[in-house]
Amino acid sequence: MNIPHLLPDEKLLFGQIADGDEAAFRKLFQAYMPMVFPMIAQVTKSGPAAEDIIQETFLRLWVHRDKLKEIQQPRAWILRIAYFQAFTYLRDQSIHSKAIDKLATVDEVNQADTDLQMMFRHTEALVRRAVDELPKQQKQAYRLSRESGYKTAEIARAMNLSEQSVKNTLVRALKFIRDYLEKAGYALLVLFLMNNRY
Repeated sequence: MNIPHLLPDEKLLFGQIADGDEAAFRKLFQAYMPMVFPMIAQVTKSGPAAEDIIQETFLRLWVHRDKLKEIQQPRAWILRIAYFQAFTYLRDQSIHSKAIDKLATVDEVNQADTDLQMMFRHTEALVRRAVDELPKQQKQAYRLSRESGYKTAEIARAMNLSEQSVKNTLVRALKFIRDYLEKAGYALLVLFLMNNRY
């Protein structure tokens, strides 16, 4: 499963991003988002999940931009992260067994190395700390939505709230997490987090 070589100067862009060039980061994101989205959506069978995965992929790219100059194949590196995220999503949704055949055809998934796993853990820890600081109701709604995969109506039943209350609660939770990332020094990445869907 390959995509066209969108940018002939990807390694140059990686170098610029490593130096903190926000314009280069936006250029790379805007080139890859429309091409990678349908691939990840096909694997996850979920448009919203694909959006989240791609946003998280580029969040991690920016957070760990100091490593980018060492990357020899930018396209494969980006796809590896995106597919690894898709694999994690499927596992968490308890449908890993139904999709493993598709994921197994992607070499990048099988090449996840120690550095990549360390990068994942670092970024996940940052978001986890933000979630841990959410008020109780927001934390519960967020975890049911993002970690358990519940739909709004299911969360409403589980929490004995109206669907609109759940939507409002999730909006507040996402805003808190975005503000947390911004205060932690990742202001640019807030621009690339998923737009409010609730």
